Amino acid sequence: MTVIQVRTAEQHQAVRMIRERVFVEEQGVPRHLEYDTHDETAIHLLVLDEQSRPVATGRTRPYDDQRMKVERVATLSTARGKGYGGELMQAMERVARREGKQLLTLGAQVQAIPFYQGLGYTIVSDEFDDAGIPHRTMEKKM
Repeated sequence: MTVIQVRTAEQHQAVRMIRERVFVEEQGVPRHLEYDTHDETAIHLLVLDEQSRPVATGRTRPYDDQRMKVERVATLSTARGKGYGGELMQAMERVARREGKQLLTLGAQVQAIPFYQGLGYTIVSDEFDDAGIPHRTMEKKM
């Protein structure tokens, strides 16, 4: 498994494919809500499996002086439970450290909270709705 920073048009297309399948097709997020202006400036990461196939993605961006925000974390349904998400999140932490940030923050879908708690994230908000899906804000100190 390899985690790469997205740089090419082909890699960006792989990111879009994963997000389309997970968020738009599986979860019913309206396409117009899935893509936003942060896509142009965020650091996108892509996880490739042992056969170099794209299986997971996420993006991160500076949120304020101390925090990076992790967003759009998605793993294809056929690749879940195999450690790809954990590797992706470790790579997000490396990016945050490289950028000199002390915290990572994210809006976790409620069903994914145990995954993030297992990685050391803590809940810092009440539940809120994002694109019709219940979320809670979580943070992790670097």
